[in-house]
Amino acid sequence: MKMAERPTLQFPPTCYPPHMTDPRGHPAYSDISTFLHLPWVWKQEEIAAARADFAIVGAPFDVAVTHRPGARFGPRAIRNASNLTAASFHHLGLGIEPLSYLTGIDAGDALCIPGSIERSHEAIRAKLRELLEAAPHCIPMILGGDHSITFPAASVVADHNNRRVGIVHFDAHADAADASWGVSLSHGTPMRRLIENGHVAGKNFVQVGLRGYWPPPDVLAWMAAQGMRTHLMAEIEQRGFDAVLQEAIEQATEGVDLVYLSVDVDVMDPAFAPGTGTPEPGGLSARELLRAVRRVALEIPLAGMDVVEVSPPYDPAGITAEVAHRAVCEAISALAARKRG
Repeated sequence: MKMAERPTLQFPPTCYPPHMTDPRGHPAYSDISTFLHLPWVWKQEEIAAARADFAIVGAPFDVAVTHRPGARFGPRAIRNASNLTAASFHHLGLGIEPLSYLTGIDAGDALCIPGSIERSHEAIRAKLRELLEAAPHCIPMILGGDHSITFPAASVVADHNNRRVGIVHFDAHADAADASWGVSLSHGTPMRRLIENGHVAGKNFVQVGLRGYWPPPDVLAWMAAQGMRTHLMAEIEQRGFDAVLQEAIEQATEGVDLVYLSVDVDVMDPAFAPGTGTPEPGGLSARELLRAVRRVALEIPLAGMDVVEVSPPYDPAGITAEVAHRAVCEAISALAARKRG
């Protein structure tokens, strides 16, 4: 008996999920879980062909933490967090469908190596260099991972095309130590490494939301010597968040072409972000953070951004990943609003 011939399967040149060509879209919980169900485009030639305005890149790495691990699972959790798809992405506050103005892709994850800080950081650099070589005007949006990933990520973004890049950094902690437990590439050191290695000038570093009991006086003295601008939660309580944010934006735009935005979810009070490695009570609300991200991206040209320190094992309800996801969505929406004019 002759067997029936097997059908020939036809694949498009790029792996676009079905809903990208289906105006009805698919539910957010179906199909492969890319960010917003954006097309997964990871080959360099296909990245170039996509001509994307922004690209999601995962950095699943948490070997450099000093307290609670788990941020290696952050990129997957952030991608999974949404009840949105590209077809249903409409920002009510800005009155805009961002993907009517922007093209976005999910470029997948850097190949971080379990157990090796140095090799993982180099994998992040390689991933972002490849992205920016293929798409020089694309804005990378990196999903961490612990905060050590900001050193390799922001260094590549800042050095791209010799641009003058500043950093706006939302965090409970300064992350400017020389070392943590003798580790110079810890998640407590990335800002110091960026400045010491000449990627970003200290005077172009603006930090917002610091509080608690760290860093010690010697680290604060080093930060002051570099000209770093620091806005503590105590200042926000005294002056109000809008006034502090306005000053931070003005400081961030002095003498730079673009700004890299780094968001550590522990800038929020643990009530809004329990799933993180070093929670610190008394922080921002989710609403305050989302408004701040939106405002920064509306008012300052972005070179790139990261959202870090989402540790899903400490948040079974997933609210930390939800707000991290929305922080990226706020930046995308603001970029679209800037393009709309």
